[in-house]
Formats: sequence, structure tokens, C-alpha cells
Amino acid sequence: MATQPTASFRDPVHGFIHADSLERALIDSRPVQRLRSIRQLGFTSLVFPGAEHARFSHVLGAMELAGRVYDALANRNPDLLDNQPSSRDRRLVRVAALLHDIGHAPFSHSAEGLFEEDLDHEVMTQRLLRSAELESIFQRWGEGVEPTQVARLLENPGTARERLLAQIVSSELDVDKMDYLLRDSLFCGVRYGNFDLARLLDTMVPLEDPETGEWGLGVAEGGVHALEALVMARYYMFTQVYFNRVGKALELHFNEWLKEIDQHWPADPEAFLELDDISTMTAMRSSQSEHALAVVERRYFPMVFETREHLSLEEKSRFEELLPHLRTEFGAAHILVSHAAKDPHRLGESRVQVQRFDGQLEPMEEASHFVRHLGRIDRYRIYTQPQMLSEVTARLQKLWTA
Repeated sequence: MATQPTASFRDPVHGFIHADSLERALIDSRPVQRLRSIRQLGFTSLVFPGAEHARFSHVLGAMELAGRVYDALANRNPDLLDNQPSSRDRRLVRVAALLHDIGHAPFSHSAEGLFEEDLDHEVMTQRLLRSAELESIFQRWGEGVEPTQVARLLENPGTARERLLAQIVSSELDVDKMDYLLRDSLFCGVRYGNFDLARLLDTMVPLEDPETGEWGLGVAEGGVHALEALVMARYYMFTQVYFNRVGKALELHFNEWLKEIDQHWPADPEAFLELDDISTMTAMRSSQSEHALAVVERRYFPMVFETREHLSLEEKSRFEELLPHLRTEFGAAHILVSHAAKDPHRLGESRVQVQRFDGQLEPMEEASHFVRHLGRIDRYRIYTQPQMLSEVTARLQKLWTA
């Protein structure tokens, strides 16, 4: 039986992770093994030295959590989801979580916008799922689970059941976030990403939205604070780690170097699989570009200015009006601009429901005073060459305070 564990992995976040025959074969495949050479956090290891972990360990962790979340939901509503360990839906959602990141380019999100044909990593994932290698693995070990089902779950789930399963992998309460927050926090040596995973899993329930009739992920009332902790963890990891000022500067230099050499991530899956962090960093080390050296030797432009973390629409508009003046006066090549923006929750849009003790349902943004008042992260930073620092600083202060 494919559902019998055939491999075990010792994971620093979740303990032992067990894989069945299908999962083991997929883990051994080229698209998944390539993730060993794709850092989870791009250039963050140049800021937080421990952040050397790869996407490979993350997708194993997401697979493990997908099984745990499925079990929690199925045990609370076995009429909705088959609660047998060998159920097709359980195997499908675990495999989808395992494969959801195989389309990531070198250094993960650092240069997401430089795919050929205006692709993104999710479209590349779809193309890799149609590869001969993965299709042959599913034919041999799938036992009812097919790559087309995985692709549909990740991209465009059609049935109500598929839409519920898809939320386990990608939603505002998904296993992707649960794993990367805990994993990134551990390897960065910070505590911002910690939350009570056990309590959250213990209180997760499948709930039918009274307005739309759609089944979705929700929590019992006792899990509200555990979910708040996940939202808070995400907020602080973005402000303190993912949007770190040096990390964003390195990403800017990386993108400028790629544009200089006219490098785009291939749209062809086979050509794409040839590229990873190692091959890309090797090319950077052989370059004398100012931007390549900024990454390789950490000669990044110093930050000259940053806005507040939460900008009003008026402040945002006023700042953006300054940029053309700066680029004209000092030259666009000498001014790098980072825009770090993120809604740390968006629970209102995804309608995560809370089941009250009396059985009534309430949207999370109404049940939680904290979530209701958490604002969007929206911050701009400007970097320039060291020799221009004082001049640009003086000009910016004059323009911004005018």
C-alpha cells in the first residue's frame, strides 16, 4: 500500500515526518530535490546568520501540517471529510502541500517578477506538475491521486470539497504560514514567529459560511487567541525579519544586477530546473557589477530615508510624488527604492469564522478586537551610494518636510 510509511525525516520544528510511497518518490524527484538549493528566505542569511534553511525543509513541514490539519477537520466532521489515514483527500492535500513551492526561482521571492512570459512561481509549479517525471511517479504510486488533481487544488479548485481542501494549503489560515512562521523564527534566532500550534490545531473546525454556503476553515471560540497569536506572529515576522532594511537593500541590488545582465527565469520547466541559488551566486561572484558586489561582498547602498511603518493615503501619495524629482536630480541608477507592503491578516476577506460556544458563527475580524484594528504595513525606504549619502539626505529632508 502506498499509504504505509516508507521514509522518516527528523525535523527540528515538527519532530519526525513520515512519508508514504508516493510522497517518498516525489521527495526524491528532481523538482523537490532542487529545493535543497533554494534558500527559504533569500538573502536573509546575510542579516540573520542562522537563516540558511532551504525550501526543501519547509515543504516537508507543510506536508506534515497538512495531514494534521486534515485530521483535525475530518475528526470533527467525518460526514464531510473521510477521517481514515488512507483517504484519497488526505493524501491529496499532503501531496499538494509538498509540491506547492517547486516553482520558486533562485533566492525565493527576491526576484519573483523576473520570469519570462510574465509568469510567477505558481504558474511554474503548474508547468512542473505536468512534467514527464512527476506524471510517471503519480502513475506508479498515486493509487487514485493524480497530478491534475493536485494542479487543480493549487490553482482553481472546482468543487466545494476541493475548495475546502485548497484552503488547508493556501488561505489566511493555511499550513504554509503555520510552518514558515515557526521555521523562519527558529532559524533566524528570533521569537517573533512563535504561536500555539497545538492549541490552534485543537480548535480548528470546518464551518459553513452562513452567507455564502461555502465550507471553510474556522476555529472554535476557545481558539480565538491562538489564531490572534498566529496573526501577530506574521505581523512581527514581516516587520522585523522579512522587511528588514538590509535584506530589502540586498534584494534591490540583486534585481538591478539581473536587469543589467538581462537575466530572466526561464519559462521552460527543464531550463528552469537548471537554476538555483548556487548557480546564481556563482555567476554573481564572477561579475564586477556594482550591484553584484553589493550582495557578494555586502557593499550595499546605505539607507538614506524611510517612512513610517503605516502610511496614510495622503502620506503615501506625497512620498511617491518625491521620487521622480530625486531620480531626475541624482540619476535613477543612484537611487534605489524599496516598498514593503503587506496586509498581515486579511481575515475579513477570507471570512475565517469563529464558532461561538452557543453554536453561532461570527467573522474573526468581529470576534477579535486585535485583528479588527491591525493595520496594513506600508513603508518606503530609499538607498543611495555612500558618497551621495549626505547630499541626498539633505535634499530628501527638504522635500519631505516642505
